[in-house]
Amino acid sequence: MSTTRVELKLSRPNRIYRPSETLQGRIVVKAASSFSHYGIRIGLTGSVNLQVRGGSAGVIESFYGVVKPIPILNNIIEIKPSGKIVSGTTEVPFSILLRNPKEDNLERFYETFHGTNISIQYLATVDIMRGYLHKSLSATMEFIVESDKADLLDEPISPEMVIFYITQDTQRHPILPELKSGGFRITGRIATVCSILEPLSGELTVEASAIPICSIDIHLLRVESVLLGEKIVTETSLIQTTQIADGDVCRNMTLPIYVVLPRLLTCPTVFAGPFSIEFKVAIVINFQSELSRLHPKSDPKTPRLWTAMETLPLDLVRPR
Repeated sequence: MSTTRVELKLSRPNRIYRPSETLQGRIVVKAASSFSHYGIRIGLTGSVNLQVRGGSAGVIESFYGVVKPIPILNNIIEIKPSGKIVSGTTEVPFSILLRNPKEDNLERFYETFHGTNISIQYLATVDIMRGYLHKSLSATMEFIVESDKADLLDEPISPEMVIFYITQDTQRHPILPELKSGGFRITGRIATVCSILEPLSGELTVEASAIPICSIDIHLLRVESVLLGEKIVTETSLIQTTQIADGDVCRNMTLPIYVVLPRLLTCPTVFAGPFSIEFKVAIVINFQSELSRLHPKSDPKTPRLWTAMETLPLDLVRPR
């Protein structure tokens, strides 16, 4: 049985646009036979979707999903009036201004972000209306929004490096007795203010360790906070792990830290009224231990007897 399909093709392969720019592309209809329609429309929507999972920070499960989404963009434009689509492939171009400068009370265009409890998403949906006897043809595509250059910092961003040191005395969780008595010392520096376009960088040196090291990892964490009534619910989750050393590390040798930031899972740090999105970076030292082999799939965010860590805030910004 032959079918009729419709798809959206945006003019930019990376699908990245700024609020002041025009969304351009083509509506491609592949029809096995000609048919009449009652208009072709494109709807642009953007929203901040918030959720609080049952059990987060002691919130009871009845609160799940009660946070209303924050609308950013809701616009429907008629691209073509009623008419006829011929058989074969038909392409209909479109051009839509994302932000209408004539509108005053606009919600801020937050950058695209996909988190655990917070998702900022922008969608373009095409609908070809075919009347009551036929189902409408539709297709949806996500496009990515980044801040306007006018809203960004003028000066170039230089990474702010923070010096850290990790020893048995800086740990706030219980560690192995042999680690406590024998001791260890890891020093280094890492950026805590970083451009979202650049990798997170730094360096690390193992000066001493009584127990051989198994691995050294850099955890990138997101901290999502949602305002629920008079309460702020905060949850920290792991974005990605980058291993910078495998096996016991030579003492007093400088190891580079180089972490590429994932685009859709990060965004510039946001502090808004109903929500906030922050980031942290954790340097995690895993020591060789029989206990670690018994718990190979343990939660990387949870400190263990055979691990040492240092967690620092990370401010992500977008330059011009």
